[in-house]
Amino acid sequence: MNTPSAEKQGTQDDSDSGFFEELSRLWRAIPDKSLFMVLFLAWVALFHFLGNSTLGYVNTKSLFGWWYWVETRVATDLDGKLVPWRILDSDEAHSWFLPLVVLALMWYRRTDLLALPKRVWWPSGLVLLAGILLHVGGYMIQQARVSVVGFFVGLYGIMGLLWGWRLLRAILFPFSLLAFCVPMGSAAEPITFPLRLLATRITAGLCHTLLGINVVQNGTQLFDAAGSYSYEVAAACSGIRSLTAILAFGVIYGYLAFGTTWRRLAVVGAGFPLAVVANVFRLTLIVLAAEAFGQKAGDYVHQSPWFSLAPYVPAIGGILLLGHWVREGKRKPAKIEELQLLGGAQQKS
Repeated sequence: MNTPSAEKQGTQDDSDSGFFEELSRLWRAIPDKSLFMVLFLAWVALFHFLGNSTLGYVNTKSLFGWWYWVETRVATDLDGKLVPWRILDSDEAHSWFLPLVVLALMWYRRTDLLALPKRVWWPSGLVLLAGILLHVGGYMIQQARVSVVGFFVGLYGIMGLLWGWRLLRAILFPFSLLAFCVPMGSAAEPITFPLRLLATRITAGLCHTLLGINVVQNGTQLFDAAGSYSYEVAAACSGIRSLTAILAFGVIYGYLAFGTTWRRLAVVGAGFPLAVVANVFRLTLIVLAAEAFGQKAGDYVHQSPWFSLAPYVPAIGGILLLGHWVREGKRKPAKIEELQLLGGAQQKS
């Protein structure tokens, strides 16, 4: 007699066996995979041995070594010891997970991708050439982040070169998530500062007009007239982290939920205003807490990991609502259908 634990183990084994069998079937169905692996490894070798020219920051010629140093330096102690959990607290922690998300999305649509006709498409060589030129330019001006863009563009070009434009079009949306893996650092300041200023202005106006709270705005500062609390909307609070997360969610949701490009772009485009709404929502919560219970209460809302999730509620809700509104195959109202049927019957008679 089989015990529940034995049945559970058998189910797990069947699931694992099914996954590897599907993976093996997928691998056999991919055309020109040997040539792809040769080109892919050569492309990786180029960026590993001649990828980084900014040796003054980190002594490595590998672009991947430079990327690892950039993404882990915020998690390194003064003695050089890496503290892994600090990586998750950085603004670019998503960079570690998004490549896996891209692979998962392609795996989810593997049947559709395999069904596409695949053939060599020489115009994609121009995409590969663009990746090479981006890397050469980034290498010469010592801007490794430009080389990271070149790596992804070239990889996209290699796939199109071997498997055609239809595949490029099909994977464009999930592949675009890799853009968020490019370390921005101080280069994001032209984006983060306007976001900080805009969120501060909207929050101050909202508190004045709707909530009746006398909040004073000075640049990116918010404080009350009595001076009992004050907050600086620093770069870490610019909303760049929430913007990245919301845009990534929009790309994933748009890719999975829709098949038409304009619907996908509409969902992703909505991420920009919704990210501002999310940041304003968080700042308003901080002001409300400080107004009601003092500076310490506002600090708690500002620093609490639970309250830091609150801004995503209106943002993700807004994306889902928009997706419901523009959904494909939406039925017409019953009255309109009845009128159309009635009109058709009259024409026949």
